[in-house]
Amino acid sequence: MREFQTVVSLLDGGRDADTAVGGLDQKGLSYAGLRSLTGRTIDRLNQLGIGRNDRVAIVLGNGPHMATAFVTIAAGATTAPLNPVYRAEEFEFYLNDLQAKTLLVERGVDSPARAVAQKLGVPIVELCPDPAAGAGAFTIEPLGTPGGRATSTGAAEANDIALILHTSGTTSRPKMVPLSQKNITASARHIVGTIQLSPDDLCLNIMPLFHIHGLMAAVLSTLAAGAEVWCSPGFNPLKFFGWLDDVRPSWYTAVPTMHQTILTRAERNPDAIERSRLRLIRSSSASLPSTVMGQLEETFRAPVIESYGMTEASHQMASNPLPPRARKPGSVGVAAGPEVAVMDEQGTLLPAGSTGEIVIRGPNVTLGYVANPDANAKAFTNGWFRTGDQGVLDEEGYLRLTGRLKELINRGGEKISPLEVDEVLMDHPAVQQVVTFAVPHDALGEDVAAAVVLREGQTVTERALKDFAAARLADFKLPRKIVFLNEIPKGATGKLQRIGLASKLGL
Repeated sequence: MREFQTVVSLLDGGRDADTAVGGLDQKGLSYAGLRSLTGRTIDRLNQLGIGRNDRVAIVLGNGPHMATAFVTIAAGATTAPLNPVYRAEEFEFYLNDLQAKTLLVERGVDSPARAVAQKLGVPIVELCPDPAAGAGAFTIEPLGTPGGRATSTGAAEANDIALILHTSGTTSRPKMVPLSQKNITASARHIVGTIQLSPDDLCLNIMPLFHIHGLMAAVLSTLAAGAEVWCSPGFNPLKFFGWLDDVRPSWYTAVPTMHQTILTRAERNPDAIERSRLRLIRSSSASLPSTVMGQLEETFRAPVIESYGMTEASHQMASNPLPPRARKPGSVGVAAGPEVAVMDEQGTLLPAGSTGEIVIRGPNVTLGYVANPDANAKAFTNGWFRTGDQGVLDEEGYLRLTGRLKELINRGGEKISPLEVDEVLMDHPAVQQVVTFAVPHDALGEDVAAAVVLREGQTVTERALKDFAAARLADFKLPRKIVFLNEIPKGATGKLQRIGLASKLGL
């Protein structure tokens, strides 16, 4: 694998005539075209007063323009992609917190971010699509008077910040995670090596591109390999199999809820599945139930590679390897880039077989949160970053997650992993999706509950499901309440929401 430490050098590997970026009803953008677009974008940003380490908030819908805007702007400034469906109050928080130098929106597309930027005095620049030049090609035009030439011009250097993302903030104020050019290019290299990407590969991206998973695993790793990423307008289960047929991808990456939704429509699309050329299917951002992994492999006749990632690690930390090495259902695999270990509360690294907090260190790991010394003091111990996840490494170095520390259910002093309960309930043939979560209890503090979505045409009673779980779980781990839903609340990236679910469901 060739070495590179900046986005500009990452793009050098693609052959001029090969397609880098594809999209719906558009001709592909070649690597020569993408490199040219990158150079023009850096120059144009510099003319508008935006240079290295200046923060550009990006509010664009999914698709090739979001991918190319991220890559080309990150090559010479700091990108801060934001969820385009945020409300005005959310945009105000994020634009303020970021201290954004400018806001990028698409010409002709309305967004509450525009009015918020004007209120805050943040200059707006518009992305103007250039369809004749290929998928994702664009020019940039300012609204109003440009802010003068940038002080730090040209392509970004290895230690410059390429990307800032906020943590989810489910239990506290969201933290800003700065990722350098070195961080994100290291992550891209790691992913290329793990799933052995080559210029012959084609990734179908269905992940949102305001999130680390889609940005790193789908877009940047593909470009690092000199391959093609075909950017969908967003996940659409009704169109997925049509894309599978038309685009002919060799792989795709998604969160478990997307995989589960795809499986519900698989029986109606046997011909598309038969014709598909998927070399692998990748899953990340949440634990993949082993039953879903098995169903995916049986349906698509391709290995399912579960990976473990987080924003602070520029995405990938561990991954199950490709065949012929073992893929262990229920495990997120072996270290796949950074070093991975398990640590106790006092900061001592634990031996294989011991349960503790998962810690990482390596070239893809952030050096610390922005302007948050308290969070940094808690996050780093002896050079290791504490992930907040609990897990155990086996003798072969395979990592199994046992829960998010803040999601563990404390039932009268007994710590219960909701993932363990999820796995048991998912084994019931009538169950499609499960989220186990804590509910308040007067005497115990917390008790166990589960939200369940049933498979189409299936029925099961709460009593029967409890009896099924009772044969596999200790009594204190059994859900005292099971709620049947048509759909479990999800976050913006498609992950099922565990924290705060009791309140949302009125429990």
